Amino acid sequence: MTDYAARRTMMVDTQVRPADVTKFPIIDAMLSVPREAFVPRGLREAAYVGENLDLGSGRVLLEPRTLAKMLDALDIRGNELVLDVGSALGYSSAVMARMAEAVVALEDDEAMSDEAQDLLLEHGADNVIAHAAPLAGGAPEHGPYDVIAVQGAVHEVPDALIDQLKEGGRMACLFMDGALGSVRVGYKLNGKMNWRFAFNASAPVLPGFERRPAFVF
Repeated sequence: MTDYAARRTMMVDTQVRPADVTKFPIIDAMLSVPREAFVPRGLREAAYVGENLDLGSGRVLLEPRTLAKMLDALDIRGNELVLDVGSALGYSSAVMARMAEAVVALEDDEAMSDEAQDLLLEHGADNVIAHAAPLAGGAPEHGPYDVIAVQGAVHEVPDALIDQLKEGGRMACLFMDGALGSVRVGYKLNGKMNWRFAFNASAPVLPGFERRPAFVF
């Protein structure tokens, strides 16, 4: 029988800590949430590899290092409401649920969202709401949000998401430019986003977050 707890410890010791992520809430959450439970059954053996895990349809579960560094840059606090965009089966939401007051897990695949809700409850993340809707539209009925995290890459951030972020709130996005990507954290000030570079990473661009074609006369 696979010792997933040992793999979890190894993931933190070889992928998370060496990436300069040392905040206790992040380390504790990543040691506690069983990553293998939040991937399709056939991928459980690959759950702890140090790369993005292909979930099909151009979607991935972000590698542990990327998620950990994103959470480090966001610095989620215990009184905050988080929107997790592209939450898939809920792993990232379960991790953030251990730091935030509540998390809205947004997923456009309804069957995946239903399964996520069951998994989240099964693993004690009872402060997460699984919400099925197009990713680019966000989940305005539960907002506004203190923090928004996007679990995949973007070319552009839809206005709908920026509108749902509280004034003074922050958002982490992985912007892809060709084969290279950079995670940036944006702070909403006077209704506008001010983006700061955090670290490099890569992932497929989420549906609805592609670059809009320029209008040509």
